[in-house]
Formats: sequence, structure tokens, C-alpha cells
Amino acid sequence: MKDIKVNATFYPTSFILVGIPGLEGAYNWVAAGVCFCWKIVLALLGNIMLLTIISASSVLHKPMFIFLSLLALNDTLLSTSIAPKMLSVFWFHEGHISFVSCLLQMFFLHSFCSFESGLLLGMAFDRYIAICQPLRYGSIITNIFIVRLVIIILLRAVALVGSCVVLINNFPAFKTNIVAHSYCEHMAIVKLAAADIRINSALGLTVAFTILGVDLMFILVSYCAIFHAVFRLPSKDARLKTFNTCIPHVCVFLSFHGLALFTFLSHRYGGKRIPPYVHIMLADTYLLVPPMLNPMIYGVKTKLIREQVWKMLQKYQSSLSKGRNL
Repeated sequence: MKDIKVNATFYPTSFILVGIPGLEGAYNWVAAGVCFCWKIVLALLGNIMLLTIISASSVLHKPMFIFLSLLALNDTLLSTSIAPKMLSVFWFHEGHISFVSCLLQMFFLHSFCSFESGLLLGMAFDRYIAICQPLRYGSIITNIFIVRLVIIILLRAVALVGSCVVLINNFPAFKTNIVAHSYCEHMAIVKLAAADIRINSALGLTVAFTILGVDLMFILVSYCAIFHAVFRLPSKDARLKTFNTCIPHVCVFLSFHGLALFTFLSHRYGGKRIPPYVHIMLADTYLLVPPMLNPMIYGVKTKLIREQVWKMLQKYQSSLSKGRNL
């Protein structure tokens, strides 16, 4: 099917992803080097390994690690939603993506980002109850609570992100089908429309504030209460032990929300002062770096996970030794 022309505009059946405008000559290096490909591989390997360890170890079947396994699953899906097309653009200069596939990619990647923000808020609440109200932890943080929370943040993501996608699908025509981005991002597609985009822009701001802004505010409030409770502990060892249980989550939410806010603000208000390729690389980093760092941070800083990894390695080594002796 050919694109439908409408006067000087048209309705595209596909889009063309440019990748990183201004750095076309470096695509092979960018994709094969340290900037993209290895981040995707590490993100997938790290999160799949984390999921395997948590599911295989009964001692990790606790609320804190259930949240962590959901985070690892979400990061795996987020990476796979953008990796194939992004690498095909960089390696093979194959930027064509159908209109429907573009909208689906947009829906899934923004939904996964929204879901991750909600999970980080749930994990902050989990730490708040564990440290500030430990006697009530078992009655508040239950499996039913986690299921309800997951349903709420999933419905929030689907409703808010889905409304953005529906509005784009209803545009009558587009000025061009060339997307100056390496994946189908909401505002990058909206700016191509040959129509009034004020509603879409306002909705994008509302979604960002409702998800990133509200979640970040409650996470900060939770940690203010947590740190206040920690510093009131009488023993220095108790303070350090309690504080160490919070460090992984603090690092994870800072990397995710920090990159998200910096990317969003620079894209909206950076104007001509920031080159386009900087915007795109920041956006790519925001999607690729947190999924890569999360399993590393939790794997290094969480004692129970380190112990389970060591036990699994010992079992594997023992099975290899028995196999050689047979």
C-alpha cells in the first residue's frame, strides 16, 4: 500500500527512523562499541540471571525480591522492545518501520517506563514500612498488596500511554514520515503531524508529571522518613546495616528518575542550545542504562543475592566434578 497523499501532506503507512541525526557516519561504531550493543547485552543477561536466581531460591521468595523480580522482568521487556529495531538502524541502516509497529513500540516502551516508575515507588514504600513500621510489615506488605499495586500501576500505564497513542492514530495527516530519532518516541512522532498538536503536547506533559513527577515526589518523601528513622537508631552498626539495605534502591531510582527528568527537560526546554544528537543520545541512555545497572547494583549490594549466586556456582562446580569422576 502506498502512502495516501493529502494536498501537501500525506498519511504514512510507515516511518523512517533516522537514528542519531548528525552522527550517521559513526553508526557502526556506536552500535558495535560501548554505547549501545554491549549495554543491551548486559541488560538482558543481567536481568535474566536475576530472574533465574530469585525464582530458583526459596529464601528469596519475599516481598522485597518479588518487587525486584518484577523490575528485572520489566527491564528485560523494555530492552527487547527497542533493541532489535535500534540495532538494525545502526548496523544495517534499515530504518523503515510500519505505522502500526511504530505505535506499538511507542506504547510498549512508554508503558514499561511508566511501570518501572511505579515499581520503584512500591519498592520505596516497602523499605519505608520495613524500617519505620517493622512490626506491621507482615500485615501490610502481603502478596495481595503486591498484586493490587501491580494492577494499579499497570492500568495507569495503559490508560495514560494508550491515550497518547490513540490521539496520534487520529491525526488526519503528517508533514513527513522521517523520524529524527532511533526509536518511536511520543513527541518525536507528534511533531511530524500536520495538525494542531497542543492537546498532544499537554497530554504528554500531564503523563510525565502524573508518572515521573508524582512517583518521584512520593519516593523522596518515603526516603526522608526512612533517613529520619535511621539516624534515630541508637547503635552505629544498626544505622549502617539499615542504611545499606536502602543503598541499592536509592542508586536505582536516582539513575532512572535522574536520567528521565534530565532527558525530558532537555528535550522540552533545551531548544537550539543543545544539538539534536545530544537529545537522542540522552533518550537512548535513559532507556538502556538503568536496565543494565539495576541487576549489577542489586547483585553487588544485596547480601542474600550474593549468597545465592555463590551457592548456585558451588552446585554447578560440584555437578561438573561428579560428571568428570563418572
